[in-house]
Amino acid sequence: MSKPKLILIGAGGHAQSCIDVIEHQNHYQIAGLVGSPEELNSQTMGYPIFATDLELGDLSQDYPWALVTVGQIKTPKIRMRLYKNLIDSGFKLPTIISPAAYVSSRASIGPGTIVMHGAVINAGAYIGSNCIINSCALVEHGAIVGDHVHISTGAILNGDSSVGSGSYVGSAAVIREGIKVGDDCLVGMGLNVRHNLLNGIQFLGERGS
Repeated sequence: MSKPKLILIGAGGHAQSCIDVIEHQNHYQIAGLVGSPEELNSQTMGYPIFATDLELGDLSQDYPWALVTVGQIKTPKIRMRLYKNLIDSGFKLPTIISPAAYVSSRASIGPGTIVMHGAVINAGAYIGSNCIINSCALVEHGAIVGDHVHISTGAILNGDSSVGSGSYVGSAAVIREGIKVGDDCLVGMGLNVRHNLLNGIQFLGERGS
């Protein structure tokens, strides 16, 4: 049986990492990428960049599956807009999990989320839609991750912690057990979060604060 055709929305560096995970998962056939007008008719890792996001409505007739592969550091707004456009255009969004990751059968992961190589998601964890759980990140038991969140490389969410919608947790940051990080927050690289963060906080303090 042939694999479902999947198009990727975004053709930059994060897309390259996504391609590697999708190829290893081996559940979908990558048909090509959607990029900027300047990127048209070029390639990313051997796959054609054949359209822009202005053409999503037409593309959904031939390619039922799509994934947002734009990265997220400074703001989630681009990923959120593209995700909404895909839903409105009638696409189905897969959940992509690297075979080199560990995801408990008792965890829940929403559509449009990708779990990269080496990540661990333990029992009772909940991951929302359109998230990036990046390489070697750890989401412990009972932790909750909202929609449109990027948990970056090597970050740790300890048990029963939560990260709100649209937030970013930087590489090697640690969220203490039970701590709540609000919506649209940014936690800097390597920082330890030991107190709850209200919505919209950019936590960029000294390491270990």
